[in-house]
Formats: sequence, structure tokens, C-alpha cells
Amino acid sequence: MRHTSLASLPCPVARTLDVIGEWWTLLIVRDALLGARRFDDFKATGIADNILSARLKKLVDEGIFKRQPYQERPERHEYLLTEKGQGLALVIGALRSWGREWTRGNDLSLRASHQACGHEISITAYCKECGQPLTLDEVLLERISAPETADKPSALDALSEAADRSGHLHARA
Repeated sequence: MRHTSLASLPCPVARTLDVIGEWWTLLIVRDALLGARRFDDFKATGIADNILSARLKKLVDEGIFKRQPYQERPERHEYLLTEKGQGLALVIGALRSWGREWTRGNDLSLRASHQACGHEISITAYCKECGQPLTLDEVLLERISAPETADKPSALDALSEAADRSGHLHARA
């Protein structure tokens, strides 16, 4: 099934999902954070070869991984996280934290701890200006709109129009 691209939408969440929104993608990044580098390392999750190949190619194309040879005959490559890819560590950590609280089942996932003291870290929102940790009721979420784009369709309108053309996704306000 082909999906409508979110890459041109005026929203960083949508654009990020266009890059890492496929469900195997973040598991591949998680495994790389845990030390996986080679194709067979990533297969341990149970992903099919064709899907893994496609996801790794996209991750390389997007600059999340760099592909480098480790063997000449037969030619073999390993996949190393770039700085951009390492930036997804907090995303993986936040998803793990949410999953531990809101899903049921065993937890054999990664554990992120502070090297100096050994205690598990937390993913916490804070104010960049004053350093104060924040709770959700202290956060104001506002839609950003630029005056010069007021006459242009909203992101939802643009997504709905793209979906109508492709016939795969429909959104309602």
C-alpha cells in the first residue's frame, strides 16, 4: 500500500513521520542504538529481508545511517548511526517510557541509565529558558500560523487534498 507523503506539510511532526513513521523503522534504530550494525543483526527482530532492505535504504538516503563496507568478497556493509540518527535516542526513550506505562507485557527493552551514578534516566520536558521541569498542565500548546500563509490551505486541507488524489487517506476536521 502506498502512503501519501507528509514531507511537504508545514509541521515537523508530519515531516518526521514521513522519515521514521513506518513501524519497523524505529525498531531498526532501537537495535542500532543497542549495537546492531549488520544486516543479520537487524533481522533478529523478525523483519523480512525485503522490508529490512527497503527500510535500511531509506534510512541511509535520509542520513539516519551511513553505510560502510566491512568485507570485500563477498561485499558486505554495516550500518552506522549518524549524528542525525543518534538524535532519535530520545524519541526511542520517550516511546519506551510511554509503552512501559500504557501497554502490558514483558519488558526486555533497552534501559537507559546515567553512566556516573547508574540510575535509570527519565525523559522530562523542561523550559529551555529557566530550566524548570514541566508537567503537561503547565504547557500551552498553540498552533503556529504565519501571516503570509493565511490564504494558503491548512496542513489538514493539504493532507486531505493529497489523499483525495491518491485515494488512500481521508481526514476530517
